[in-house]
Amino acid sequence: MAKENESLTTEFILKGLTDHPVLKTLLFLVFLTIYLITMVGNLGLVALIFMERHLHTSMYIFLGNLALMDFCCSSAITPKMLQNLSSKDRMISLYECMVQFYFLCLAETADCFLLAAMAYDRYVAICKPLQYHTMMSKKLCIQMTTGAYIASNLHSMIHVGLLLRLTFCRSSRIDHFFCDILPLYRLSCTDPYINELMIYIFSMPIQIITIATVLISYVYILFTVFKMKSRQGRGKALSTCASHFLSVSIFYICLLMYIRPFEEGDKDIPVAIFYTIVIPLLNPFIYSLRNKEVINVLKKIMRKKRISQNYKQ
Repeated sequence: MAKENESLTTEFILKGLTDHPVLKTLLFLVFLTIYLITMVGNLGLVALIFMERHLHTSMYIFLGNLALMDFCCSSAITPKMLQNLSSKDRMISLYECMVQFYFLCLAETADCFLLAAMAYDRYVAICKPLQYHTMMSKKLCIQMTTGAYIASNLHSMIHVGLLLRLTFCRSSRIDHFFCDILPLYRLSCTDPYINELMIYIFSMPIQIITIATVLISYVYILFTVFKMKSRQGRGKALSTCASHFLSVSIFYICLLMYIRPFEEGDKDIPVAIFYTIVIPLLNPFIYSLRNKEVINVLKKIMRKKRISQNYKQ
């Protein structure tokens, strides 16, 4: 009897967002639209930065990689959510679950490092403009980006490896719309103490270091801006940081709300939707619509396209 009661779970059922048929159809259309816009916005921004040599600077290299990670984050969550909304089958295998969590953890960890790198880039650009090209060389930029990816991969692999040591026998129902780490802990028959300890050892320092980098960078930026005598200079300096400051504020507010002590029920689902689906949608528009260089490149491409169409006619 004990062996029967402790049969191991190798498949899970995702709770999803709703069971109401009409609401499921509506949500499917909404999230499909969001996902398509997210793909076009982020991959379009990556392609634009890659193709336009004028944008091969440290700020845009970081931005292009941030857009790539936002696409990765959305793609880790949304396709499975759309599948669950369009069918009655909400099953997900243990290994699918691990893959989904791996890519989500990878994308979110890389976002933390890239946003911190972008904050440091803005600090150098405003506080040490004469040394900018020396301090933020292309080589350093590539090293920082590569370091962010290596650290993010290691961080994800550690947590996925530790999840695989757990056995699941309490229930097969995950009270979430994707495989997140804390709902999985609740289903574990193995004590997840080591896993939780590793979160404090690895995840917390990443959050503290990246948030501290952003805060210290912006403290120095504000001091430098307030020392400027020219109102025009202050406005120009602040405008170069506006998009990043808005993006990093939204990201960390949602992150801190999401990683607070996890509660049972639906209270964390709206935050999770915003954190994993809405932020990747917003970022390309935040950086594009407020960025004159990106807008000018887009206008240039549209102008060339119009000229080529007129020439063919």
